[in-house]
Amino acid sequence: MGLSSLLAFGSAESSFAMEKSLSTTTEQSVAPKDLIGRWNITVDNNGTPEPNWLEVKLSGTRTLVGYFVAAHGSSRPVSEIKFDNGKFSFSIPPQWESGNGQHTVEGELTANGIKGTQTMPDGTKLNWTGVKAPYLVRENQPKWGKKIKLFNGKDLSGWEATGENQWVVKDGILTNPKAGANLISTEKFEDFKLKVKFRIPEGSNAGIYLRGRYEVQIEDSPKDAHPSNVLYGGVYGFLTPSEIANLGPGEWQTYEITLVGRMVTIVTNGKTVISNQEIPGTTGGALDSNEGEPGPIYLQGDHGPVEFAEITITPAK
Repeated sequence: MGLSSLLAFGSAESSFAMEKSLSTTTEQSVAPKDLIGRWNITVDNNGTPEPNWLEVKLSGTRTLVGYFVAAHGSSRPVSEIKFDNGKFSFSIPPQWESGNGQHTVEGELTANGIKGTQTMPDGTKLNWTGVKAPYLVRENQPKWGKKIKLFNGKDLSGWEATGENQWVVKDGILTNPKAGANLISTEKFEDFKLKVKFRIPEGSNAGIYLRGRYEVQIEDSPKDAHPSNVLYGGVYGFLTPSEIANLGPGEWQTYEITLVGRMVTIVTNGKTVISNQEIPGTTGGALDSNEGEPGPIYLQGDHGPVEFAEITITPAK
């Protein structure tokens, strides 16, 4: 083989090797394994950002499955996530959305995370982007600071309503007499111990959001009901309490909640119903998807009446 032929052969071989390397790199960059994990998603709903959450798992050796939380409602199972060359899609039945169609999510892996579109059950199409959710692992046990009164027993100082405000303070009690605006603390927190004293009338439903992202359910659940993550004492759609420790309508009750990273302990009316369990992601109704940031305490006021006599928080230093 002549020198020119050898050089040409070497160049062709080098080109083939480079193409193979690029092909391998491309294949690796769009491998199904890169979609596995938890994702914080932000949906653009006509200029208003709304949080979603997605977890992708491998079932067996080749099928991707998962869980999805929309802007409202609880975590829903995804029976199969179809994946092809970096693009993926899945469909789930409607939950609280309007319309009778499927809720369909289509997306693709990008250099910065994932992005795509959603087709809502009523046919509306929305754009979204997503990033990997933080682990929020704490290497050391927290050192606690000083207790703070979030509710002063006099007025709404330190709180903001999300809309037309129906919350009032009467005889030292913070009262939500009817469904309306949610109430959000102006101060934000990371890790903390929270104590609230509350009561609800018969059949009512409310909640307390930790960091504005994780709802602890307040509901007049039957005491003999089978424990569920959407009933009293649960982290909505994710964590199930060991028992329904609801004292019943019209009774003053307490929550003592410790949140460190993703790990939560819930004591209600003196009973530990959730002990150091991981909250996987944001629950429906969350304020945002920014799980790595501090967030407020927010009181759900858009469902039913609820009263609070005490709201105190002890932040970690």
